[in-house]
Amino acid sequence: MGFSEDCPEEIRERFLESVVAFEEAEPVALFDELVRMGLQLPAPEEMDDVQLNEKLWEIIRRMSLLGSYLHNTDHLSDRELYSRLWSETLREPSVLMPQNQNYAEHIDIIGSGSEEDIQLYLKYYADEEARQHWAEEFPGDAVPPHEPPPFDRDRLLPQAPNEKPQPVS
Repeated sequence: MGFSEDCPEEIRERFLESVVAFEEAEPVALFDELVRMGLQLPAPEEMDDVQLNEKLWEIIRRMSLLGSYLHNTDHLSDRELYSRLWSETLREPSVLMPQNQNYAEHIDIIGSGSEEDIQLYLKYYADEEARQHWAEEFPGDAVPPHEPPPFDRDRLLPQAPNEKPQPVS
């Protein structure tokens, strides 16, 4: 690993300790950890819209206690987001280190790099500068017209302690 010559030794050591801690941590499914915390996770079809909304926010809050944070969810309804979390995202192994305030897992709902996710990003989340940059870098790709996301959840999501706060509109 390369460090800047003027990087203090204690910073290097803390960084290397965090790398070792990450490497030694056993990946677990968030679903299993949430259940271990006492959270019941019913299937989406077992809840009406009100129950599902309450359960979704309970999951989001509990995820933040584990150091796991969601991003880019405003294109999904509560039911769509809960269904994706319940069936896919929460079941993927993750490294969780809730005791380390300097570590956070960021789950970008459109972060797969797939064509669909790129189009969702460009349509709902990219600012004009990013959209223009994409058009210049990939002239063969269609850049969809910008639309405001159909839902307004992201600004209310918990954020990692060291994360820059999102503006509240």
